[in-house]
Amino acid sequence: MKEYKTITRIEGPLVFVENTEPVGYSEIVKLRLGDGEIRTGQVLDTSEKLVVVQVFEGTRGIDKNATVKFLGDSMKLGVSEDMLGRILNGKGEPLDKGPGIIPEKKLDITGAAINPYARGSPADFIQTGVSTIDAMNTLVRGQKLPIFSGSGLPHNEIALQIARQSKVIGMKEKFVVVFAAMGITNEEAQHFIKDFEETGAIERSIVFLNLADNPAVERLITPRMALTAAEYFAYEKDMHVLVILTDMTNYCESLREIGSAREEIPGRRGYPGYMYTDLATIYERAGIIKGKKGSITQLPILTMVGDDITHPIADLTGYITEGQIVLSRELHTKNVYPPIDVLPSLSRLMNLGIGKKNTREDHKQVSDQCYASYAEGRDLRGLVAIVGEDALSEKDKRLLHFAAIFEQEFVRQGKRDDRSIQQTLDLAWALLGSMNKEDLTRISPEFKEKYFKANAAKTSSGQKEEHHGQSAQKADERGTKVSVRKPLQGLDEEDNK
Repeated sequence: MKEYKTITRIEGPLVFVENTEPVGYSEIVKLRLGDGEIRTGQVLDTSEKLVVVQVFEGTRGIDKNATVKFLGDSMKLGVSEDMLGRILNGKGEPLDKGPGIIPEKKLDITGAAINPYARGSPADFIQTGVSTIDAMNTLVRGQKLPIFSGSGLPHNEIALQIARQSKVIGMKEKFVVVFAAMGITNEEAQHFIKDFEETGAIERSIVFLNLADNPAVERLITPRMALTAAEYFAYEKDMHVLVILTDMTNYCESLREIGSAREEIPGRRGYPGYMYTDLATIYERAGIIKGKKGSITQLPILTMVGDDITHPIADLTGYITEGQIVLSRELHTKNVYPPIDVLPSLSRLMNLGIGKKNTREDHKQVSDQCYASYAEGRDLRGLVAIVGEDALSEKDKRLLHFAAIFEQEFVRQGKRDDRSIQQTLDLAWALLGSMNKEDLTRISPEFKEKYFKANAAKTSSGQKEEHHGQSAQKADERGTKVSVRKPLQGLDEEDNK
């Protein structure tokens, strides 16, 4: 192989090389510096006269005397079952001081596109232990369901909780979690590692960590490394894989940085015009393939810049994926964890994974009723601020009360609180018991007769443990007391009883 000394300029993480032989897109490159140091790069763009190479370790110290060798192969990840329980960097190299991974085979990190005709329909319910997801925005095996967060919100805590608790109930197949973190601080990385090791979740997980001080180019390959490992375990080892990607905003910022260095014409807010296509090459690697026993489910997490859901990153992600889970700053300020706002949240595949065979026969109607009652109760808060509670009808007062206890009892739960779907649905019925039976317009008479218990939300904390799996005080790890029995203004003494 020829080595070229025709570097003409260096900009950011990019090296421009002239007068080469024909070079393939995404081809791997070795750069030798004057002191003998070897760095790795990848062909980003190629033409007859000029080749653009992005250097994974950064271009610091590289000058025009460095030599460039094109290896004629694309970026590959060495995979084997020994990857389970390991912590790797963004390039797939061990970070946990363990031995190097002896690969069973090497796979191209760009993956292969799934033929739409070969895709299977997602239908299996994944229990995360988080009530607002399991009951209201159900995650289905093979789905891509992003979490839309904001700066300072506990999306990483939620990601860790889902990674620890996720399971498919009633099935004994192997379930693997691939966790890829991009652009995180060293402190966050240590937190992730500590949590995985202390809880034992590391035994069924593969962790890829790309730190904030790592080159931006490495951030672009980290999710592809993670998904390549996921495809190996799903389609070759017949395992079911949950891939958690955090934070896709950092990934897109790196994409913008590289585009700027290449002097590309920017699109919306300076992001590359091809960002939609680039994100699709990541998100569309989730799914089920007919004839294969394994599956890949994706849970990408992104931080909405300025809490703006119309921002290009959130906007394009919403187009590609099958719904979204939105975190609320208002709930976070109320000390509610997890601060998931069920009203703008959506799971488009929810109906495929719930019902008598997967969860319980009343799941859909309970979810619809909780959503409707909570939405009406939230709307009434604005009215109360103007006219006061005394002006409300008795039904409106019940809806206002339901919205309060829904946030404090259903949405709020502890970081280690792993609720089964049965506990979640029983808890929802307990809260609906604070309403009159005729108020439950989304529930059939059959299910009302079977499950409805009037005033169930006002039971003692000991009785509530049947529905929670633990008391309200234990459910809130921050020590904030939760009470659904606090008298509400505007209700007479009889109602408050």
